Amino acid sequence: MSLPNRQLLLVRRPEGAFRNGDFSLATRELSEDLAPGEILVRNLFVSVDPYLRLLAGGGETFTQPLTLGQPMASWAVGEVAASRDPGIASGDKVVTYLGWQLFGICPGAEARKVSGRLPLPAYLGVAGMPGVTAYLGMFDIGRPKAGETVVISAAAGAVGSIAGQLARMHGCRVIGIAGGPAKCRHVVEDLGFGASVDYKAAHFPSDLGRAAPEGIDLYFDSVGGPVLEAVLPLLNPFARIVLCGHISTYNRRETPVPKGWEFLLSRRVRLQGFIVGDRLDRWPEALARLEHWAAGGKLRYEETIIEGLENAPEALHDLFQGKSLGKLVVAL
Repeated sequence: MSLPNRQLLLVRRPEGAFRNGDFSLATRELSEDLAPGEILVRNLFVSVDPYLRLLAGGGETFTQPLTLGQPMASWAVGEVAASRDPGIASGDKVVTYLGWQLFGICPGAEARKVSGRLPLPAYLGVAGMPGVTAYLGMFDIGRPKAGETVVISAAAGAVGSIAGQLARMHGCRVIGIAGGPAKCRHVVEDLGFGASVDYKAAHFPSDLGRAAPEGIDLYFDSVGGPVLEAVLPLLNPFARIVLCGHISTYNRRETPVPKGWEFLLSRRVRLQGFIVGDRLDRWPEALARLEHWAAGGKLRYEETIIEGLENAPEALHDLFQGKSLGKLVVAL
């Protein structure tokens, strides 16, 4: 037995920003025959994340690029349609890495059952990889202390919005950097940050300096580029930088070195880059706490949901244009 499976394939390495011609929508037959331990999943929502640009190749990357002609890799949450794993039943809701397609087969051991305490898209955001990124980056690397000034780039995004709230929960004064007045208002009024600064404003560096008159103790960076350059002169002695990403450079063939690195030495700054997949042993703790805090209303999260697999490439393009709020997902 087989079923028709719609897939969105990566068919060309992007040169710079993604273009529609980099993807192709196809329908392929998927065999429903499962090996022992496997599950068949119908995806309901798929994730759209900045790191997909790195996975697509065509530029500097930290991982092996995806194979052309295969579905775009991505986290997905869906419903088990059939199972030969004794620990997973038909009808269970699971998070997998099955990518941009309607159906997929994977070992049950590679799927994570979800409790359903939160709406399903939340398991791709606050209670998924972005939430874990914020949790581990903030607590394992940043280690915020009450009374410190913490600055968060991409503060209205899936990772930054959670990272900033976690710092606030630990008694820090949090300043968010976001793009445009609406996102800056959201960061303060909805997420509870102490202040926000618009990186698109003409006088952004001086605005940031006025928002942090006592300097910056911890910077959570997902952007790199000019935003990082504006932060460096404001760092206090022994400040920490959590280097989570550098989305401003993902469409370039080479990552430029930011101006102002001399401040790292003179102010004895500790900078650490990290990839969330390096600490899989810490995921269960992080996911349990994030789900608990979100379900109890202690963590607020936003989602931008785009309808239809065929619209995933446009959603990915919009992500790099800063058009989404919170976690961006595609509903299938």
